[in-house]
Amino acid sequence: MGTTRPRPADDQGAHRHPVVSEESVRQVRRLRLIGTNGVVSRAREFTRQALHDWGWLPTGDEEQTAAVEDVLLVVSELVTNACLHAGGPEELRIGRGVKLVRIEVLDRGEGTPAPRSTRMPGRPGGHGMFIVQRLCLDWGVAQEAEAAGKTVWAELGAPVPDR
Repeated sequence: MGTTRPRPADDQGAHRHPVVSEESVRQVRRLRLIGTNGVVSRAREFTRQALHDWGWLPTGDEEQTAAVEDVLLVVSELVTNACLHAGGPEELRIGRGVKLVRIEVLDRGEGTPAPRSTRMPGRPGGHGMFIVQRLCLDWGVAQEAEAAGKTVWAELGAPVPDR
């Protein structure tokens, strides 16, 4: 499921930042996180508010609730990963599409996240990217062309399809 392709397969790379085609993402919200405290909870609340504004909260059934919780969990994992391994996130982007939600976390770290091959079930740590891989339709990393850093992106099915 997950890849480290810099962009989704249908993106021809015309954009500086990894962005899916305009038909796929209709609206993007951005949250600057540089120099702020409590970035994980701030990112989750920002995402929760975006989902609410887009009519995906409150949910209508258990399946939609689970999809919203998956989106919030992936946001938490990507932002936490940037905090632990990349000096903290600079920006969170949440994109709304007809059938998907796209999450992007920009940081200035040099490493490339990947699921650990030697996870230890029941032990804390090392599960974040494995969780992202399991919950997402796709995910990847785009290196910044003109500066140090990268954007880690993930796409999940929309909690509530557009009407």
